[in-house]
Amino acid sequence: MPRAGLTPQSVVRAAADLADEVGLDRLTLAAVAARLGVTLPGLYKHVRGADALHQRLSALATAEIAEEMVAAAVGRAGGDALRAVAAAYRDYAHRHPGRYPATQRVPDPADAEHRAAGERAVGVVYAILRGYGVTGDAAVDAVRTFRASVHGFVLLEAAGGFGLPQDVDRSFGRMLDGLDAAYRTWPRSP
Repeated sequence: MPRAGLTPQSVVRAAADLADEVGLDRLTLAAVAARLGVTLPGLYKHVRGADALHQRLSALATAEIAEEMVAAAVGRAGGDALRAVAAAYRDYAHRHPGRYPATQRVPDPADAEHRAAGERAVGVVYAILRGYGVTGDAAVDAVRTFRASVHGFVLLEAAGGFGLPQDVDRSFGRMLDGLDAAYRTWPRSP
């Protein structure tokens, strides 16, 4: 019999918290079961397996980061929106070092909520780019550039890859200044 009060959603929330504590790569079903005080077979009543748990965690984390990115963009345009959304993205990664990597998983086509969360996260960047006049295929390239830049910075920062004494926040700001300048002159789609 399933433990009272335990739901698939509460299992995913517990897994998200645990991932932030130990890292996504060290998140196991056994660790989640221990956290929740249930047996491993008991956990399977709420989640089909490790991959299903990671997929659901990805959906949760993607929805969370999308919400923060969208909120950061409200009332802003151009470089101001670009900086606010990038800062919200980076801040989420800092606050949630275990669940942030789960946001990089491609949504399962059968999971409408995960797909919608991914579309919201990417959609806010597309909206910013429309303000620069970047649309169509050119916008796809520009979104990929934003994602590669901000995600790459976040990963290097988390890994301690910025060992020089200069201010990392200043470097992040300069990177965004560069993206802002690039988007102002971004090649348009043919």
